[in-house]
Amino acid sequence: MYIRVLEEFDARLYQELRLKALKLSPEAFGSTYEREVQLTLDTFVERIKPMDGKFVLGAFDENGSLVGSVRFVRDTGMKSNHKGNVYGMYVAPEAGGQGLGKKLMLELIRRASSYEGMEQINLIVLSDNVIAKKLYKSLGFEIYGIEHKALKYNGQYFDEDLMVLYI
Repeated sequence: MYIRVLEEFDARLYQELRLKALKLSPEAFGSTYEREVQLTLDTFVERIKPMDGKFVLGAFDENGSLVGSVRFVRDTGMKSNHKGNVYGMYVAPEAGGQGLGKKLMLELIRRASSYEGMEQINLIVLSDNVIAKKLYKSLGFEIYGIEHKALKYNGQYFDEDLMVLYI
């Protein structure tokens, strides 16, 4: 396994992994498979294009298949650019149990921490996602709030925990 920042030429692989994530874990994301399957490849190119304060990390297996990803976006507001946000953390089931989620998050934290003035990293996770919350807590993230009924999918509500890591 190796981890690197995704580039525009990785857009197709990222699109496939993202759609897989939305299909297998629809309640875990704010978006839906039905919405994102209609997006063009160019949309995914723009989503992963590295820029100052924004990157997507990809985890690749020994066959070169993309099996995990996570996105970081720094706030751009004059009063909020000391913060950044984690989005779309996902590890494919076939790559689970190998510590890949932790490796992705450690690399995200390392890279995000290198930005001048970066003080905190925020993320949102389903309140009942015990495995993800355990991972985030092991990295120093703390829960600072809960949004009840944050998501509604197929008539069921899901609460989300708001977490922060001060760096």
